[in-house]
Amino acid sequence: MTEYGRGPGSEPWHPEDPLYGDGGWEGQQAPTGHQPAYGGQPEHHHYPQQPQQQQEYGDWSQGQAQQYDQQQYGQQQYDARYQGYDQQQYGAQDQQYAQQNPQAYHEGYQEGGWDGTGTHAHVPFAADPGDPYGQQAAAYGAEQPDFYGTPEAYPPPEPPARRRAEPEPEPEAEADQKPDWDPGPDQGEHAFFAGGGAEDDEDDDEPEGRGDRRGRGGKGTKSKKGRSGCACLVVVLVFGGGVAGVGYFGYDYYKNRYAAAPDYTGNGTKQTVSIEVPKGSGGAAIGRLLKDAGVVKSVDAFVSAVTNNPEAGGIQAGAYILKKEMSAKSAVEMMLDPASQANVMVTPGQRNVSVYKNIDTKLGLASGATRKVAESKYKTLGLPAWANDNEDIKDPLEGFLFPGTYGAAKGMKPEAVLKSMVAHANEVYGEYDLEAKAKTLKLENPLQVITVASLVQAEGKTHDDYRKMAEVVYNRLKPTNDQTNQLLQFDSTFNYLKGESKIHISESEINSNKDPYNTYTNKGLTPGPIGNPGEDALKATMSPTTDGWIYFVATDGESNTEFAKTYADFQKLKDKFDASTGN
Repeated sequence: MTEYGRGPGSEPWHPEDPLYGDGGWEGQQAPTGHQPAYGGQPEHHHYPQQPQQQQEYGDWSQGQAQQYDQQQYGQQQYDARYQGYDQQQYGAQDQQYAQQNPQAYHEGYQEGGWDGTGTHAHVPFAADPGDPYGQQAAAYGAEQPDFYGTPEAYPPPEPPARRRAEPEPEPEAEADQKPDWDPGPDQGEHAFFAGGGAEDDEDDDEPEGRGDRRGRGGKGTKSKKGRSGCACLVVVLVFGGGVAGVGYFGYDYYKNRYAAAPDYTGNGTKQTVSIEVPKGSGGAAIGRLLKDAGVVKSVDAFVSAVTNNPEAGGIQAGAYILKKEMSAKSAVEMMLDPASQANVMVTPGQRNVSVYKNIDTKLGLASGATRKVAESKYKTLGLPAWANDNEDIKDPLEGFLFPGTYGAAKGMKPEAVLKSMVAHANEVYGEYDLEAKAKTLKLENPLQVITVASLVQAEGKTHDDYRKMAEVVYNRLKPTNDQTNQLLQFDSTFNYLKGESKIHISESEINSNKDPYNTYTNKGLTPGPIGNPGEDALKATMSPTTDGWIYFVATDGESNTEFAKTYADFQKLKDKFDASTGN
């Protein structure tokens, strides 16, 4: 046995070899912690070279026969310094005898020496404290794993003075370089990112050779790195998402509570847009309309501008021509300017023919375009079922274009404007139970209520006039009326059929015209309304006075209407009128 291994070949040390290490390189020193056997000299075993023969020895520790593999150990070369056995341990005769007749030398031993039969008794030997191989469970002759025959084994051990630095590995491409070690928590990598688990712990418990450690830079490391990368990505996404969410809601909270509302600057672009503001719309509702149309940038900016403008209360329902991308302040100011208002207004008592002309003007249509639409499409404009119940009605929409302001900007269709007016009339009329009112007032249907209201609106001037005028109508319609014989005799009805507004009408002209709308020649009410009554006249119609009025005269020819209960009083009022007008 030499200090360089088990043989003279180039077989390297293995980490599990009991003699693995640097002990005993000078050849004369015993392993650390052991006393040299055989008289204090280094042990030197000389095994005769017998390639095909096995010798039996008694086991030093157990006394049982063990075999030593002559192929493995019988052929080893040893340094010339250790070719003989020490004479202090064995005599020359024994050495010569062993060389000449090895079989006889090892035939057998008796405990205590030779017996009388020429054989030596088997003597148990204590374990050699200087030979670590004597401690192994397998004998020299048994099959043992070859720790030095694998390609991944360590290079042959050499004395410290003759050792050379291990050559550096060949450089690899940067993309293919992988660490030959797996960083753990002690190398700066947290155990969570190392992808550790029960299976990894079991793998770490297995012994590894140097080749195995280098092999960890392969698939195993790649798998671990893949898991680590996924874990890092998940953490980054969760953390980043949380930071982004907090930042977004924090900024939104700050913006809503403290930051100024988004707003454009200046008076807007050259591009214009029409905005229709419904009745009853507040600042926020108007702001949403303007924002959707691209006029202002935000609702809050418009509401703020309305709040800061003391005249903003003058913004009414209707249509407005505004510019796109205006500052909220400029938008409010422009809506207060009448020039920007693209509206058509229906006044109380206004006839439809006048309304149609105004719509044509606002929409930029040819004269008479809206009237043609009204005549041809009136059934599709939303009239109530009780409307147009008389074949002599000149205009089915008369009395249903309720007074108010309506959007009428260029680009809109006339039927859209008319629909909004009829819808408003239905809304107002719907607030009253006109059928019940008609019965109470001894009228035939709700349409006659609207007709009376149109007459009251046309002849009266004030609210008090309206109530008295309503009583005059109801009294003249009574069958017991012997003053006018149920003839209304209203100039307004004759002017309606003529499309005029004259005060001075000759009796011959009136009495010669038999048109159903001429109340001088036809008893009762006109076939339909003669204008669009306002809500004030409508209320007065449903709440007339009961003073007995049956006559009335505009004594100044304009606004001063006076009433009388008898024909004599009426003649006095007529003389007053003639005197004021020079008739």
